[in-house]
Amino acid sequence: MKKNMGNVDRIIRVLLAAVIAVLFFMKVISGTLGYVLLGLGGIFLLTSLISFCPLYAPFGIKTCKD
Repeated sequence: MKKNMGNVDRIIRVLLAAVIAVLFFMKVISGTLGYVLLGLGGIFLLTSLISFCPLYAPFGIKTCKD
């Protein structure tokens, strides 16, 4: 896997994952929507840790500098 995410993109994803987690555990969001958003936050966190987004690859999107 080649890196296709830049630092700004990674920071935004980590912040979004943290906000979703805080809202979920404070019970601001709950139910099915809460679990879906929590899963999305987990995906954001995972993709930011490995610096690769599978959805960027088919479209040729790269937010990192070469």
